[in-house]
Amino acid sequence: MEVMGRIFSVFLLVVLLAAAALFFKDEEAKLNSPVPKIKGAAAKDILVDNYWFPKLSSLTASKSVSDLNLSAKSALLVNYESGEIIFDKNSKERLPTASTIKIMTALIALESSSLERNFTVSAKAAGVGEDSMDLAEGEKLTLSELLYGLMLVSGNDAAVTIAEGVGGSEDAFVAMMNNKLKSLGLSDTKFINASGLDEDNKDQYSTAFDLATIAHYSFEKYPIFRQIVSTEHYVISETSDHKAFDLYNETNLLTTYPGVRGIKPGFTWDAGWCLVTYAQNNGKKLIGVILGSSDRRGEMKELLDYGFSKYGIRVSHPALDL
Repeated sequence: MEVMGRIFSVFLLVVLLAAAALFFKDEEAKLNSPVPKIKGAAAKDILVDNYWFPKLSSLTASKSVSDLNLSAKSALLVNYESGEIIFDKNSKERLPTASTIKIMTALIALESSSLERNFTVSAKAAGVGEDSMDLAEGEKLTLSELLYGLMLVSGNDAAVTIAEGVGGSEDAFVAMMNNKLKSLGLSDTKFINASGLDEDNKDQYSTAFDLATIAHYSFEKYPIFRQIVSTEHYVISETSDHKAFDLYNETNLLTTYPGVRGIKPGFTWDAGWCLVTYAQNNGKKLIGVILGSSDRRGEMKELLDYGFSKYGIRVSHPALDL
């Protein structure tokens, strides 16, 4: 009996050790998981629908902010494919970001509605002011047409029309925008409207890090997004539902820096000059973000030149060197 007791004790110890090993292995796997989780108010895990984030690299370690003398409050340059950070200046600082917010407006619209769906322009949308594609109350346009007005000429009227059409109200749509941040694994952005306009006594902010992530997700997931932001000129013909629209893309460097394919500029007095840019040359793809700059065009050129040079690529841009 004594022998049997010892055998049982040894067996029980082995079982306990094995169980403990499995438990700690599982906990380690959770900690090392490439898919981050965010705890919600109801203590439920929200699985992040995004695997790409800017990350430190040997390229980051080899540079200093003094490598580029930028006036921008924040700047970030990232390898589009690997996420490796090439240049970083205060990329996690929360700042107003003006119309670059419309990248998320477009993303929510593409996730939530068909391109052929018609949206009616409300009095609120037609009168929102500032940048506009010149919509009139009662006009009806497809989501596709509104997205061109949103991204090419930064139409605030298009932003509100999309928000009201998709969400039922702009406030409901903004809630969708903020909820999407959770599934993207981002926590340093807050939206208060769909346009990026400043509002009194309300904070609206993002970071270069978050904007690069949102831009990458949108550019990667939706070919129509890539098509729209890279379009230089788009004409919407007159129909019985709306007048004609002649839209020219206002994104800096799209026609002057080889390889630039859009994405979105922005400006308000609070935000300063902002710009999110995608560019590719000789097989290398980059995403650049500049916030709070006094010269977003010139500084994005410097940033892209710096980034491509890290891969031995020299980009000739005579239209910028005049």
